[in-house]
Amino acid sequence: MSIRTVLVCETQVPFVRGGAELLVQQLVDQLRRRGFETDRVAVPFKWYPKDEILAHAAAWRLLDLSESNGRAVDLLIATKFPTYFARHPRKVCWLVHQHRAAYELAGTPYSDFGHDERDVGLKDRLLALDEQMLGECAARYTISRTVTDRLRRYNGLDSMPLYHPPLLADRLTPGDYGPYVLSVARLEGNKRVDLIVRAMAAVPPPLALVVVGEGSHRPHVERAAEEAGVADRVRFAGAVDDDDLVALYRDALALVYVPYDEDYGLVTLEAFLAGKPVVTARDSGGTLEFVHDDVSGLVVEPDIAQLGAAIAALAADRTRVRRLGEAGRAIALPITWDTVIERLVGRA
Repeated sequence: MSIRTVLVCETQVPFVRGGAELLVQQLVDQLRRRGFETDRVAVPFKWYPKDEILAHAAAWRLLDLSESNGRAVDLLIATKFPTYFARHPRKVCWLVHQHRAAYELAGTPYSDFGHDERDVGLKDRLLALDEQMLGECAARYTISRTVTDRLRRYNGLDSMPLYHPPLLADRLTPGDYGPYVLSVARLEGNKRVDLIVRAMAAVPPPLALVVVGEGSHRPHVERAAEEAGVADRVRFAGAVDDDDLVALYRDALALVYVPYDEDYGLVTLEAFLAGKPVVTARDSGGTLEFVHDDVSGLVVEPDIAQLGAAIAALAADRTRVRRLGEAGRAIALPITWDTVIERLVGRA
């Protein structure tokens, strides 16, 4: 069967735009560039109260996306929970992540799932439904080895990682190693930007920190800067446009990125393409598929003192910074969309 029409499914959280939304946008654009008639299907998602989760999954299950306006849809590409609940005879999943609060985040400060009977029952139901719906897929891919490992561990399903380049890949170039380190992340609890801010107290002046991103935890992170006595060396840039972000990467000393068990960590590749090393944490998940200690960056415990020491070590040795940054760039450059599209469409 020749594939010409493709639908890409997206879970939409109104007023929020992050890495998953950018991935869907890029995937649709890349498919169109290659001649596929492609469109995006989005359904709003609300994960609270927890009773809403199954209803939103059911909304996707009610959708038969095998045809539209009298035309057959040749291929359906699902991305994250619960898009893969949709019905289609030729459904492929490129999994961003499942409902993480019910999986590896359960029982941590980053999840509202506890160990009471009600939460355990809902978690078990979600795991069983995921196994069924993902099991229907003609092929299963993920955005990283970290997500592939989770899928095997929790659902017993095999999949293949497909890495994709960042949106700004063609614009990111190496520049100077300037007087600041960079944080690029949503200001939410699991991104742990407050750790980076507090670590700056152990970094000798004049090195500064530029924080790019917005989120509900911004007041908490700003308070951390005040409490650590580094507010004069931390600039909160908020959401920046592409031109400013490219310039910030180009002239930074390094990227510091220490999320908890990240799915992929696309900013890691952004930093690498700009020739910058990445400081990350041992429990940061997908970043560790690219950041190797003292090869393409530094890997430390998610500890304020260790983070501060790592940043200070880079500030004191620009030759080392350049070596690590060049190694990271060599890792990132071969990652292209060609392999992703060939797998999703060519082997569906």
